[in-house]
Amino acid sequence: MMMNSRTWVIFIFITTAGCVAEYIPEIRENDEVIVVKGLITDQPGENSVEIYRSLSIWTSEFRNPIKKCTVWITDDLGNTDTLRKVQDGKWVTDSAEFTGIPGRSYVLSFTSLEKDGMHTYESIPMKMKPVPAIDSIYYKKKEFIISHLPVEGAQIYIDTHDTGDSCRFYRWEYEETWEFRIPYPDVINRTCWGKQKSTEILVKNTSFLESDKVSGFPLKVITNPVDRLLVKYCLSVWQYSLTEDEFDYWQRLQNTVKQVGGLYDVIPASVTGNIYCREDRMEKVLGYFSVSAVKSKRRFIMDNFRGMNMLYHGCVDSTVFGTDPVFMGNGWWLLIDYTDSIPPRRYYTHDRVCADCTLRGTKIKPAYWN
Repeated sequence: MMMNSRTWVIFIFITTAGCVAEYIPEIRENDEVIVVKGLITDQPGENSVEIYRSLSIWTSEFRNPIKKCTVWITDDLGNTDTLRKVQDGKWVTDSAEFTGIPGRSYVLSFTSLEKDGMHTYESIPMKMKPVPAIDSIYYKKKEFIISHLPVEGAQIYIDTHDTGDSCRFYRWEYEETWEFRIPYPDVINRTCWGKQKSTEILVKNTSFLESDKVSGFPLKVITNPVDRLLVKYCLSVWQYSLTEDEFDYWQRLQNTVKQVGGLYDVIPASVTGNIYCREDRMEKVLGYFSVSAVKSKRRFIMDNFRGMNMLYHGCVDSTVFGTDPVFMGNGWWLLIDYTDSIPPRRYYTHDRVCADCTLRGTKIKPAYWN
């Protein structure tokens, strides 16, 4: 994305000696800043922290991972866990030693060698709030007009509530998995599974409501024509608890992303996080260290949707027929084999995506698929 040379302005709130001071530094287009992405949860397994140097406005291809860095996490009881480097720019916790505990507060710290010497960066203390279970994930059929014809897709919703009235701020991520089949019987790979993770920011605040309850939150819409709903579809959802400060961060990021592009297209310099440099409080640091309890739920969909279009209808336009197997391996792929008929014939396509589902997915069936 091309940008002009105008100055970006960010607001960093610096907490010192019980007071909060506001500093407004300038971030110019060619400034390189540290960007942090970290999340620890109460779930078993590794937690990861990513640390990059990058331009204040960047796409993923312009990341410059920090190579030499010591990263550790400290809780409010004084326990310290040092993270292990797994690749340039990425560190993980020990899955056998570290698991977040709701009610505890955590600080992320790391050191980095800068031009003027070693600097130490740390987050503000982040308290892990408990999160309730997901009550239900459900869908309603939704009509769309495609090529002037009515077709059906699905609007997926989520419900949750907290009887303890302690969460109030929520965030969700999801992963879609779907089984799909090429509609021609003799292709080299016919059945596969596709997968895609959420990229949008999904947050909700219930603090203004009488009860801590989320009803009918629109999580995902599946439009038509696609083949995600044609055979079997699954949505896996993760529900996170947020502090009010982190909710504000995600909401500001959400508002900015709507103006400038997708969540992974840009890190807006106007949206600062919760990390600062000890030696230089005026240094710009972007990104966020998140601490959250997590609950998850999975929902399958197997239904008939009116007007469900196939993505392979165009394959017919690229077919030829013949009996000579020399077509195979020479830029042509078998769709239908009628060699047992009279007269014998085969149908081929020059578009491999019409004959090989692995170009859009994997043949490995998910362990939870039945």
